[in-house]
Amino acid sequence: MGDPASFAHLRESQLASADLVRGSFLYARRDTVVLPDGTTAEREYVVHPGAVMVVPLILAAGEPLRVVLERQFRYPVQQVMVEFPAGKLDVGESTAACARRELHEETGYRASEWARAGVIHPVIAYSTEFIEVWFAKGLTAGERQLDRGEFLDVFTATADELLSWCLDGRVTDAKTVAAALWLQNYQAGTWVPQWVSA
Repeated sequence: MGDPASFAHLRESQLASADLVRGSFLYARRDTVVLPDGTTAEREYVVHPGAVMVVPLILAAGEPLRVVLERQFRYPVQQVMVEFPAGKLDVGESTAACARRELHEETGYRASEWARAGVIHPVIAYSTEFIEVWFAKGLTAGERQLDRGEFLDVFTATADELLSWCLDGRVTDAKTVAAALWLQNYQAGTWVPQWVSA
């Protein structure tokens, strides 16, 4: 991919910055920047604390690989979306702790083994958001602990079903589609998770 130092000719430098609006956990900023050619421009973006997403695997001998998914109404797009469990980081919380917390709160499951897959940046044009992707296995069912005002259904599907839904457009959530790449490579044996005990 190249040496980052060799990309200096693409970088923009901040001249000024101002808050546009502050919410309970998101806020929007407008920066004035110097472009590589010396001219200036404005960049508006949302500052996000970061998040995690969990790909919970159900492994049973002689059975196809299954994953735990959620259906949740997402107000900005006015649709019920199919997604993997996910949630934002609390202040000072590690991504590993956040992954364990979100899986349990949203689905009721706890996992005995975890593997970090990587990081995605879902909306790089207008947000600082990053999502760290974790895989979980050795699931034990329990009671959910949903946040106040949180409503979602938990269900399972085979990995192949999820992959087909991503291909035919029934699943359009960007983080879930991105995780399907890791899932596909996991199934093929071309990506081998480094599992650690919880």
